[in-house]
Amino acid sequence: MNPSGRLWRWTLGLCAACMLGGCATTPVQPWERGRLARWDMQLDPDPLRTALKEHTRFSKEASSGRIGAAGGGCGCN
Repeated sequence: MNPSGRLWRWTLGLCAACMLGGCATTPVQPWERGRLARWDMQLDPDPLRTALKEHTRFSKEASSGRIGAAGGGCGCN
């Protein structure tokens, strides 16, 4: 076998071992769920503030954001 084929197989095997090593084998335990459900662990910890920022942005920029459609920029939608 040529050296580049060996290197390719070695690299592929190493990548497969790294991917298999990252798999989680145990689910989240019941006593850990309370910690993960805290407000500061959420992707969006303050949904009201985010909604207000989005409304302001699409009203001022006259662009469509995640919520609503394109506006005129005057804020009177």
